[in-house]
Amino acid sequence: MPLDHRHAPVLEALARYHSSKHVSFSPPGHKQARGADPRVRDVLGDAVFYGDVLASGGLDDRRTGGRILERAEKLMADAVHASHTFFSTCGSSLSVKAAMLSVARPHEKLLIGRDAHKSVVAGLILSGIHPVWVDPRWDADRHLAHPPSAEDFEAAFAAHPDAKGALVTSPTPYGTCADLRALADTCHRRRSPLIVDEAWGAHLPFHPELPTWAMDAGADVCVTSIHKMGSGLEQGSVFHLQGDLIDPALLKTRADLLGTTSPSVLIYAGLDGWRRQMAQHGHDLLEGALQLATQVRGALEEIDGFHVHDGADFCGPGLADDFDPLPVVVDVTGLHTTGYRVADWLREHRHVDVHLADHRRINTQLTHADDQETATVLLEALRAVSAAGPDLPPGPPVDVPPPATLRLQQTCLPRDAFFGPVEDVPVQEAVGRVAAEMITPYPPGIPAVLPGELLNEPVLHYLRSGIEAGMNLPDAVDTRLRTVRVMAEGKD
Repeated sequence: MPLDHRHAPVLEALARYHSSKHVSFSPPGHKQARGADPRVRDVLGDAVFYGDVLASGGLDDRRTGGRILERAEKLMADAVHASHTFFSTCGSSLSVKAAMLSVARPHEKLLIGRDAHKSVVAGLILSGIHPVWVDPRWDADRHLAHPPSAEDFEAAFAAHPDAKGALVTSPTPYGTCADLRALADTCHRRRSPLIVDEAWGAHLPFHPELPTWAMDAGADVCVTSIHKMGSGLEQGSVFHLQGDLIDPALLKTRADLLGTTSPSVLIYAGLDGWRRQMAQHGHDLLEGALQLATQVRGALEEIDGFHVHDGADFCGPGLADDFDPLPVVVDVTGLHTTGYRVADWLREHRHVDVHLADHRRINTQLTHADDQETATVLLEALRAVSAAGPDLPPGPPVDVPPPATLRLQQTCLPRDAFFGPVEDVPVQEAVGRVAAEMITPYPPGIPAVLPGELLNEPVLHYLRSGIEAGMNLPDAVDTRLRTVRVMAEGKD
């Protein structure tokens, strides 16, 4: 029988919990807001605390006899054409690690696009999986990476036939996409699974004019952040499974190994409610978002100093295979300043926050939540920053090296470098040393340096010039990069 998407099992169970007037003598200790500091309640509101109950022994009985979560996950899988879906309250950072651990074991090889998120690298450090890096397609004119092609992965499989599978990031934080069908075919000819880190693609299954989403393209596992382009709360993530190359029980045990034993019912409820919203109204909501994006893109292109990237810029031979128009990526070099400076000006003077900024762009992400009112706020703010352009300080230049030097040589496993003997050396002495830390411009969170990579002068200069221009490196031991953590020489 078809599943009934009018239902939201988690939300309905939460409503029953409240109507039955349960009195809890278990965590959480705030006891339905009663014990929370009034000053906290003034800011958060009581609804947050009312939704914060135990998942088992609260929302469900102690043996989860109501199968509340299981039913919610089945509805989610049905909505997006997957065989199995698993909810995560620890973000896609957990989900992608669980997927990796389901495909490869310690010291086994996994093909991974080098434009992967830092959470993938964290998975390598924790697991000891041997990464075989597949270089992204690099736009040298715009200094921007797009997902690797199926041909790139084909060549990597030919060089490493013992690789257990592949992982690709699509869409990227800039909205550019890989040819997932071709990539899935490349993997499946070898009976190898494909993992897609589709954290930025929660909306893709629900409108035909959006890029093909991973399950429809034949991927085996897809990781999606519902909080990014959907209506879920922060940390709300799901991972979907299909096919016979990965045992769903194995994937579940890997996720259980990494996940919290105290999952947030609030986050579960957000995931469940978003699925119902999209199953019932997703097409119409996204149709409105796409129309609004077309309008905003056209209006932004008329503002002095701005260029809005589109398919003509991002897609084609040697570039991306498709792109999502909702991340409205704006090149600001016409203002003779950096994206960092523009983002900071918008926040300070117009209280407008953009998704990400780099040395030449900002990403003004639109979703189904936007409307004419928010679009007007955005356009007025960008017209204002354009008018203020002559008064904006010309941000220090960021010296982005060419791909040949931007791509560092991996000399040992990330795990071995991260957990081995280390020392901190002045940045000027780090050239030729092996990094023992991740160094990641954030957002978008794609590491420029990985543990185990051999440091060179162009990359270190790029990062130092980036810091001077406004780049954020939150995971470096020294966030100002005056020193770099490297593997200690001559020590066991």
